Amino acid sequence: MATLLRARMLPGLLVAAAAALTCARSGAETPWVVYQGGDGPGKGKNIVFVSGDEEYRSEEGLPQLAKILAKRHGFTCTVLFAIDLKDGTINPNETRNIPGLEALKTADLMVIQTRFRDLPDEQMKYIADYVEAGKPVVGLRTATHAFAPSGKTYAKYGWNYQDKDGPWDRGFGRHVLGETWINHWGAHGRQSTRGLIAKGQEDNPILRGIKDGDVWGPTDVYEVRLPLPESCTVLVLGQVLENMKPDDKPVEGKKNDPMMPVAWTNSYKAAEGKTGRAFATTMGAATDLQSEGLRRLLVNACYWALGMEDKIPAKSDVELVGEYKPHPFAGNGYQKGVKPSDLEIK
Repeated sequence: MATLLRARMLPGLLVAAAAALTCARSGAETPWVVYQGGDGPGKGKNIVFVSGDEEYRSEEGLPQLAKILAKRHGFTCTVLFAIDLKDGTINPNETRNIPGLEALKTADLMVIQTRFRDLPDEQMKYIADYVEAGKPVVGLRTATHAFAPSGKTYAKYGWNYQDKDGPWDRGFGRHVLGETWINHWGAHGRQSTRGLIAKGQEDNPILRGIKDGDVWGPTDVYEVRLPLPESCTVLVLGQVLENMKPDDKPVEGKKNDPMMPVAWTNSYKAAEGKTGRAFATTMGAATDLQSEGLRRLLVNACYWALGMEDKIPAKSDVELVGEYKPHPFAGNGYQKGVKPSDLEIK
């Protein structure tokens, strides 16, 4: 039994040891980046951003969102990355290593955009502890299918976990955010998304300063069924457009009848009878964040998740911080050789 236990623990221990060795080889360089908050409503609050997807460039989009929340709103923001165990660079194809997740122990909010991660138990434990405490979560795009654990300890977090009629059926995505991965609804890479305010939600604080058409992105609409209507509130519907420009015409037919939700809130059940606030959007590629309306939606959602909806301005300041030229979404399209320190505000 002891031998079997050691065998099961070995892969995770090797990842941790390799990560430590990587830091040592690189002069103990920190494999994450912190943007210190200043004055503003968020002063004293800590947000941890967890990136790690192979396609939608969360390693570019989340740092920009973190900069906006730090410099424009006062939150202290820590951004974590999938780190290559060999050289300490950001490598979204590394599915088993996101160092720094211990920052979640003191986080007030987790913003996550990962895809099919298979993290070792030593890292996954910080996410599980955070969720089971009922703390707030904001999930972008692929967060609906954030995890694909190969081990048993956190199997229930897997995007396709089977627990029929149980609370964790379809894993973290459906349980915490309200939905898991189903399919593309719009044509991937050919049909973009225009956001329309859901009927009755015009005065929702998350939508403050946002009107029909303000939210747009080149990513396509995902299929969403929201099987938890008693806990989910749809905020924005995704109008599938014919092409890849914000003023393109809507597609005719069933792709827009009915329109799929692209942003909603969920109240998820945590341990010991606790409940947690979650906001989810199936938008959020780095290129989507060039849309001022989407940036405002995400900033407002962070305020709401933290219970600070009364502090959401009439029109949140979402001006970009520094140069922002995100790369198009594409499998294996990340920029090689980038270290977290390269993303610091100079």
